[in-house]
Parts: sequence; structure tokens; C-alpha cells
Amino acid sequence: MLCGQAIPTASRSGDLKIGGGFSTANSDYGPRFNGGGAYFDYDFLPHIGVTGEFHFVQGPNNLYEKTYEVGGRYYRTYGRIAPFAKVLYGRGVFNFPTLPDGFTANLAYNLIAVGGGADFKVKPYLYVRADWEYQEWFNFAQSSLSPSILTIGAAYRFR
Repeated sequence: MLCGQAIPTASRSGDLKIGGGFSTANSDYGPRFNGGGAYFDYDFLPHIGVTGEFHFVQGPNNLYEKTYEVGGRYYRTYGRIAPFAKVLYGRGVFNFPTLPDGFTANLAYNLIAVGGGADFKVKPYLYVRADWEYQEWFNFAQSSLSPSILTIGAAYRFR
């Protein structure tokens, strides 16, 4: 007749963070490229979620790499630190150097990326992130492009 269990009074379907930061890339095509990035994380299960990223890094002579990626992430929480690993698939746009006649080539390629990093909880709603990513662009100029990108940034966690 009596039940000792309580019914949950509140629940939510997931945890959303949106952020951005400074990115620097070690490109195969030239010197270091610098720029920025934005990302979101949506964690729908304990330790498992979805992540989406955008990077825009630019080098000399109007060279740039722009990427749009989405994939899965696995994370753990140890106090205020939450390390994570990620696997992403996306599209990259590469802007080749400006030619003497003023023309540029701007081509898009599919890519995969793996990486990881850590979020540090500053406040319940504010996280600071250090993130590293290795990308492999397919069929880039009859070869491949494999930049590695380091991003330092911050995110807001919606509660």
C-alpha cells in the first residue's frame, strides 16, 4: 500500500554548452594559421554527447582554412575538470593563394577529425576549454591535407 520511492520532480533531456575561442593551426600547406572557432556540446547521456565545431584560420597571401564538423564525444568528470575525446566528420574549405592576375581558387573537401581536450568549470554556467584536433582532408590537391588545430576558449552552459 505504501511506496518508499519518490517520483522525480524535475528532469531534463540533456546538457547544452555553446562557446568559442582562439584557434591556431599547423597546416601542411604553409606556416602557422591563426583565427577563431565556435563550438557546441550537447550531452544527452552520462559521458556521451554530440559536438559541432566551426574553425576559421588564416595564413599569409589570403590563404585560409574553414571547417564545419559534427560528431560524437565521450567525456568524464573529475571534480571541476572534464576531459573528453571526440571523433568528427565534416567539410573543409581551402582558399588557395591569390594569383598575380587577382584570381583565387576556393575549393571544398570532406574531412574526418579526432581530438580531445578538457573543460574546466569556473562557475556552474561558465567553462574554460583547451582543445586539440587532428584533421585529415580527403583528395586535397591529389594528396591530402592534415592540419592540427589547438583552440583555447570559453563556453556558456545553459541550465
